[in-house]
Amino acid sequence: MTGPGTALVVDGANVVGSVPDGWWRDRAGAAARLHAALVAVDLPWEHIVLVLEGAARPGVPEGEVATVTTVHAPGSGDDEIVDRCGQLADEGARVVVVTADRGLVARLEPFDVDVEGPRALRSLLA
Repeated sequence: MTGPGTALVVDGANVVGSVPDGWWRDRAGAAARLHAALVAVDLPWEHIVLVLEGAARPGVPEGEVATVTTVHAPGSGDDEIVDRCGQLADEGARVVVVTADRGLVARLEPFDVDVEGPRALRSLLA
């Protein structure tokens, strides 16, 4: 993804974990359902980055489908989100991150991103 614009960076683990729907029994399936919802809905961002970690990664292959780019974090999803936000900020993009992780939010302060909670995204996907 290059060039300025608007970007939504989704903390996949945090969004999946925000609803007690049995995701812990099938993290890959929960990630696939989140990805399918992101692809299916017309969201108001030019670029959407879905960051997956751990057992959720097999649910969605890395790559781009429509406006959604799926990234597999090689380690911590938070580290990957911080790296992506830094890259997007350097490109001049206006970034919104979806997470409820306060520690992650604190790490994102230098990039002047906006933060929304998982509930806000889930309401757009409903």
